[in-house]
Amino acid sequence: MADAVAAEWRKLRSVRSTYVVLSVTAAFTGIVLLLAVQMAHVWDGLSAERRADLLLRPLQELGGWVASLCMAVLGVLFITSEYRTGMIRTTFAALPRRGRLLAAKAAVVGTVALVAGQAVTVGSFLGTRLVIGDRPFPDQQGSIAHDLPSFVMAGATVPVFALLGLSFGVLLRSAAGSIVSVVFLWHVLPLLVYHLPHPWDERIGSVLPGGLATQMAGLGANNSIYGDLLSPGAAAAVMLAYVIVPLGFAASVLVRRDA
Repeated sequence: MADAVAAEWRKLRSVRSTYVVLSVTAAFTGIVLLLAVQMAHVWDGLSAERRADLLLRPLQELGGWVASLCMAVLGVLFITSEYRTGMIRTTFAALPRRGRLLAAKAAVVGTVALVAGQAVTVGSFLGTRLVIGDRPFPDQQGSIAHDLPSFVMAGATVPVFALLGLSFGVLLRSAAGSIVSVVFLWHVLPLLVYHLPHPWDERIGSVLPGGLATQMAGLGANNSIYGDLLSPGAAAAVMLAYVIVPLGFAASVLVRRDA
């Protein structure tokens, strides 16, 4: 297994798209910080009455939100690029046990997504806090120790999207189709659920992957399109299911289907 993981790690580093996706992810952290600088400048020019309407937290959360999509794209390209070039036949010849191959790919892309996700989400949070300094934004009254767990959890959900992308890539063998599927689950489906009648909007929204991080951290979902009906343990179990079930289905298809 270690040899398979090492081979997949070398393969991931040899693909140019890996560096493009990681560069976009890192660049967006810089964009978040620049927007925080702009918001701090706007804050300084507002009257005391209007400052109560200026919120920062949605800006902080953009980093992890975009990182989820970027890592999902990375997961898709990690497998579909081999189907596109025909290298998948060579890969299967070198490692006939396809279940082990998928596990190695999942380990590599999941680890990269976890590191990138934590760097972006925590970096966006701490960076924006540093930028605003002691300005009392209405949604920044909590201490760093109080707010940090939710961003750490948000970073922990980024690998879920990367592994979903990998699973869709195996199942569809199409980069375009897989990316569309991930985007639907990442952004379109939550918006559709948000417009469902109550209580179905909250019930379904609570089990969508984008809403699991705050529930795992034990925080509410105020001003969110997601629900918050799950306990931290239940939210963690649902997040694990988003990894295990699609990967298990993808492994089953990969073993049975011709290259």
